[in-house]
Amino acid sequence: MSTIVSTPYISINDVRQVFRLRTERKAGVRAADTRDFVALEGIDLEIPAGQFVALVGASGCGKTTLLNMMAGLVEPSDGSIAVGGRQPSLPNPEIGYMFARDALLPWRTAQRNVELPLETRRVGRAERAARAKEMLDMVGLKGRERQFRLQLSQGMRQRVALARTLASDPSLLLMDEPFAALDARTKLAMQMEFLSIWERHQGSDKRKTVVFVTHDLQEAVLLADRVIVMLPNPGRIAEDRIVELPRPRAERLGEILYTDEFKVIAQDLFECLEGAIQRPAVAHPQEA
Repeated sequence: MSTIVSTPYISINDVRQVFRLRTERKAGVRAADTRDFVALEGIDLEIPAGQFVALVGASGCGKTTLLNMMAGLVEPSDGSIAVGGRQPSLPNPEIGYMFARDALLPWRTAQRNVELPLETRRVGRAERAARAKEMLDMVGLKGRERQFRLQLSQGMRQRVALARTLASDPSLLLMDEPFAALDARTKLAMQMEFLSIWERHQGSDKRKTVVFVTHDLQEAVLLADRVIVMLPNPGRIAEDRIVELPRPRAERLGEILYTDEFKVIAQDLFECLEGAIQRPAVAHPQEA
């Protein structure tokens, strides 16, 4: 397992997350049954500022739960999480969260959707409008400012969502499968677009920290500096690898996919994932 030598921007120490599940009440039973479900167990992770980290794994391994903890949406049952030296809490303008679905407000134009996080920060109307137009231009949607959600393709909607996420200039980007719903061609275009924006500040303290959730191992290797492979039952880290692919990559993603170097890294991580799956998880008393 690779060791990261740097002051952590995100620090996760021995985190455990347990959810209490409630079953349906049956006829003749006075109360519904409950049981504990261990979503995450023994999570230790440090992420330095400016690093692009991908969390990859099957459904149910706790990737989104971990992301929600970093955002301050969920508190760990045990252990601790710190972002920028503080326990995550809401609201936090330093964090931008992008979902798998665009989640655009259908009654707002593209520009007004992008302005939304700026409104919550009480930014003036003229400044909001100028910033929203700048962000839409950055993601290739100049001239689409006045269009509504139904007038935009799925790829365009995700571009608006990306522009909205970036509008408040957060230090940390949390991205939960943001390109999963797109077709292959649009997905590659969005990957290139986002990576191009992120790599503009390569080597600078302005470069944003990214935690990117995906089911796609190839996407993780293609975009990230570091890939964390997670497994379910309970959710845990099986592998932590640095991706030794040179940057910038944005203009070369299509080429990188077919290089021997990329194939070797992806294959190695796949074999680690397969090997970890075959090793049984430790049983917990509450799951017996």
